[in-house]
Amino acid sequence: MNPLDYLRTLLRQFLLTAMIALRALRRNKLRSSLTALGIIIGVASVVAMVALGNGAQARIESQISSLGQNLLTIFAGSRRAGGVNSGLGSASALTLEDADAIRREVPDVVAVSPEDTTSAQAIANGRNWSTTIAGEAPEYLEITDWKLADGSMFTARDVRSAAKVAVIGSETAHELFGPLNPVGQTVRVKNMPFVIIGLLESKGTGMGGMNQDDRIIVPFTTAMRLLTGDKYLRSVSVQISGADRMDAAEQQITSLLRQRHRLTAGRDNDFSIFNQKQIADTVSSVTTIITLLLGAIGGISLLVGGIGIMNIMLVSVTERTREIGIRIAVGAQPADILLQFLIEAITLSLLGGTIGVLLGVGASDLVGRLTNFVPIVSTGSIILAFGVSCAVGVFFGFYPARKAALLNPIDALRYE
Repeated sequence: MNPLDYLRTLLRQFLLTAMIALRALRRNKLRSSLTALGIIIGVASVVAMVALGNGAQARIESQISSLGQNLLTIFAGSRRAGGVNSGLGSASALTLEDADAIRREVPDVVAVSPEDTTSAQAIANGRNWSTTIAGEAPEYLEITDWKLADGSMFTARDVRSAAKVAVIGSETAHELFGPLNPVGQTVRVKNMPFVIIGLLESKGTGMGGMNQDDRIIVPFTTAMRLLTGDKYLRSVSVQISGADRMDAAEQQITSLLRQRHRLTAGRDNDFSIFNQKQIADTVSSVTTIITLLLGAIGGISLLVGGIGIMNIMLVSVTERTREIGIRIAVGAQPADILLQFLIEAITLSLLGGTIGVLLGVGASDLVGRLTNFVPIVSTGSIILAFGVSCAVGVFFGFYPARKAALLNPIDALRYE
């Protein structure tokens, strides 16, 4: 027999065995459906759970990146007085001179924005709105990677003169001016008129659920002299030249501020530095672990489904012992019997895997439509879940199939 004829014979035998296996599954539709249900639930759980984990990770990373690129934020505070932590932004520790020193003496610093913030009622166009008033430097938009939808940012000259100019967030603009373009309009804050020279693009929700678009930005000198009366800064935003220089820059800033604040060895810092890269790395590792745990929960469902397949296949072998004996008696080889039962198990897994993937993707899409949370279905999770379901079918189907193939035909024919 030439190789081509041999391959044709093998293919014919395989197709015949496959038809017998599928016929056996059709004879027990309810049992087959219930057996596949375990795989369906397992695969759907893996796809949906991993999609939820990926969506959570992407959302948190987006919120962190919306703060800016290569950002260090220095907060006044975390100084203990009488054993009590005064909290971030509450201690008199950061000065304008500190911000200038950081800009001059730390080589990796690209831009610095001293910050002084408060809350106040803004009045314009016959409306009033309670919002955040943020005193910043002209470099603030560059540091936070924030674009203007219209107008322009105030200048260093405006900072030096403590000019009454403002850049307004999209949410605040909507509440005060509705559909009108706020650029060129006047808004009153604490009975002082500010000319709006710029409109910020929308950034949405930031870390901690804060609405970043609900704010008015003014020169930090204007905020300190006219609005808050503060002599000290609440915080300082610092942009570093590269992500690989973040840790080194943080150490240099810490040493510089400790020296300027005359903090001797053993004394706690009277400031705190939030490193965006460290926060992002920590959050990423935590969300990755959560995603793996969610996937593992779905994997347990897959394992249970595989055990269900093995149980049903063992029952099937017992019920069809006489049939197996007849097939062997008329010339079927043990390999044919093994292949038949393997095909049955794999078919159940493939069917369950396909339906499970569709259900998992559908459930993720439904969550996205019903909530403002967007799950992310990854191709990798689909391939993994589907591949594992097939492997489960082979693994848990092999033992019953091998048991059927090793049956003694005489004993099988006698079986009732």
